[in-house]
Amino acid sequence: MPTIKSDSPGFGLGLRTEHYADFLQDPQPVEWLEIISDNFLVPGGKPLVVLDQIRERYPMAMHGVSLSIGAADGLDMNYLAALKKLAQRVNPLWVSDHLCWTGVQGKNTHDLLPLPYHDQALAHVVRQIRQAQDFLERPLVIENVSSYVSFTDSTWNEWDFLRAVCEEADCLLLLDVNNIYVSSFNHGFDPLTYLHAIPPQRVQQIHLAGHSNNGDHIVDTHDHPIVDPVWNLYRAACEHVGPVATMIERDDHIPPLAELLVELDQARQIAASVFAQKAA
Repeated sequence: MPTIKSDSPGFGLGLRTEHYADFLQDPQPVEWLEIISDNFLVPGGKPLVVLDQIRERYPMAMHGVSLSIGAADGLDMNYLAALKKLAQRVNPLWVSDHLCWTGVQGKNTHDLLPLPYHDQALAHVVRQIRQAQDFLERPLVIENVSSYVSFTDSTWNEWDFLRAVCEEADCLLLLDVNNIYVSSFNHGFDPLTYLHAIPPQRVQQIHLAGHSNNGDHIVDTHDHPIVDPVWNLYRAACEHVGPVATMIERDDHIPPLAELLVELDQARQIAASVFAQKAA
């Protein structure tokens, strides 16, 4: 099914309410925007009106946080139906969510909980990704999550499990570089080992973000500027994956748009440097 990946749309930002006015006024130097799908799964009202207005000016990708693709009790078909309806309205570049589960028996914990990495979980999540893609009638782009605990019954490492999910479910990947760094710090693995195991042809998009370093562990909070080790890992990702859509997430302590645009320019410069060296 994956047919989205063609020419990269370039560099984008997550659309947040603090910046609505900026995007509704003068044109901004971003090629596309990413919306949190769940914020717009509403029957009507101002959110959708503003969304329509900004969508007229910028291409958009849809990024969800509640699909719960790994849920043991199956997919929420009402949620999928609302997601499909929003996609018909937005006509997004692609639709993404996380390789995780978010709750049980219809109760959403509003957290992205990691899966155990074993054969049974692989078969289950592959089946549900295929079901979601068939229902949405479009490829699903799956993001690697950050994690703070691991399951004792896991028999795979995360990167091999992620690669197997993408290949067996025939889906695409949203490669979150910050999440790789966060998990590598928390679990003590080499982030480059993870990165180099990723099949480049499956990567549709890259996420960059900041985090909170608590000394003995890191939390993926999206409330700080991107740190140098994550920038370095992004450079390695560009070398491994090639040109791919890249955007910055900021979900708390949100600065003026101009500050995020400076960070986005840094991503552009890193990518341009890598590709210029490859061309030479």
